[in-house]
Amino acid sequence: MPKIKTRRAAAKRFKKTASGKIKRHHAYRTHILTKMSPKRKRQLRKATLVSAADLPRVRKMVPTI
Repeated sequence: MPKIKTRRAAAKRFKKTASGKIKRHHAYRTHILTKMSPKRKRQLRKATLVSAADLPRVRKMVPTI
């Protein structure tokens, strides 16, 4: 059985926390930010956790996590 390759694009987007959960960044933070409120932009800066529904998919893409 060959080794499972890591999807490099996914490996750059996700990090593992100390407790084993997977962190991700928010979307909608790249351009056309003038129409967005300062509060919304500030909230999007913070990282959040990957949802339970997406967890198996992320673990498959990045088996080292």
